[in-house]
Amino acid sequence: MRSTFLLSLLLLVSIAGKSQESPSGKTYQFNLQQCLEYAFANQDSMKNARLDIESAEYRVKETIGIGLPQIDGTAQFQDFLKIPTTLIPGEFFGEEAGTFIPVKFGVKYQSSAGLSVSQLLFNGSYLVGLKASKTYRELSQRSLTRTKVQTEVSVTKAYYQVLVNAEQINLLDANIKQLKQQVDETTELNKQGFVEKVDLDRLRVLYNNLITSRENTIRLLALGYQLLKFQMGMPVSENLVLTDKIENIRLDNTAPLPTDTTAYRNRPEYALFETQKKLNELNLQRIRSQFLPSLAAFGNTSYNYQAERFRDLWDQKFPTTVVGLQLNVPIFSGFQRLNQVRQARIEVQKTENTLGTLKNAINLEQDVARTNYENGIQSLNNQRNNRALAQEVLRVSRIKYEQGVGSSLEVTQAQTALQEAENNYIQALYDALISKVDLDKAYGRIQ
Repeated sequence: MRSTFLLSLLLLVSIAGKSQESPSGKTYQFNLQQCLEYAFANQDSMKNARLDIESAEYRVKETIGIGLPQIDGTAQFQDFLKIPTTLIPGEFFGEEAGTFIPVKFGVKYQSSAGLSVSQLLFNGSYLVGLKASKTYRELSQRSLTRTKVQTEVSVTKAYYQVLVNAEQINLLDANIKQLKQQVDETTELNKQGFVEKVDLDRLRVLYNNLITSRENTIRLLALGYQLLKFQMGMPVSENLVLTDKIENIRLDNTAPLPTDTTAYRNRPEYALFETQKKLNELNLQRIRSQFLPSLAAFGNTSYNYQAERFRDLWDQKFPTTVVGLQLNVPIFSGFQRLNQVRQARIEVQKTENTLGTLKNAINLEQDVARTNYENGIQSLNNQRNNRALAQEVLRVSRIKYEQGVGSSLEVTQAQTALQEAENNYIQALYDALISKVDLDKAYGRIQ
């Protein structure tokens, strides 16, 4: 039963590497809500989502910093091992025309120190970038919401799996206890010659099968705990005890569920793509703003030092200071900006198409989840009734057998039918619980 799920459990446990029964592990007693709160605080994907929000805050501050004054300091030292030579026309020195006199300008040592300041006064791309950085922060916050929903879904499903396995063990214990009593009674009757050995063997086969099923389910329960701790971000060496019982979970809503045509607005996936669309629209504005001129103010001051000897280098300084404005006017870029605008406009259109597809997908998911939930509830009720009927059939078969009007084969068949009915009930219970989680997710009830 649920072979794919069991393979996933085995894989996760092999990755986790440590057994639940570690004596050094801390013990937690949690209900479902406490498991979720632990997961929200400790699950790695939740931690990363919160780190993304923190990173987005720094990104906003980084963008704001572009519009603040930019200050740089510079320092330079030069030792001219060979002073550059310049050729000067010989006429300057009374020589014949066409001749050149080699002259060296400068000194051996030179040094400078300066400070430059610039301030952006107007830039359309910067103004749009400020809006985009704040929208990026919104995107990271909505990504956290989506991660939280995914974490709640995975933890809740793993939690229900543990409860279902525990319930299955309870049912097996009850059957084993009853069947053990019947085996003991039949063994005594066989010793006295009132019951054939084949009747006793049939009961022993059933009993051994129940014991094996119980042992398998206990191992599955341990694996279920490991998966739950893995989904919660809890070290698998810790011990976890669930305080909820399967009967505490209400699954008695059999009324037809209405279709909610606006449920997609409650889904974090849809909100995430809406924010992505906003970012694409801002990117389009940013590229368009590149057609506008930009204006910046700047200032620079420096001291230059020159000397023929190193010890005299900083004896005398030559200051230089300049301030000004710089205006950049884009004129022609080989149609690059125009084609960038066209590409950005296409990205906006693609996001709009994705939103439309996502809306239809969410509505379809809602229909599927609603149908699965209604079918799951109906199947659960049916299997619960079948289990009650199988118990009654077994009870009557035993009475008939004890009174000598029924056969042991009839009792064995009734016992087998009960075991099958209980397996079907457990499967229907699990399916109903999982369909409830999927239903809440589809209707946007998990936030």
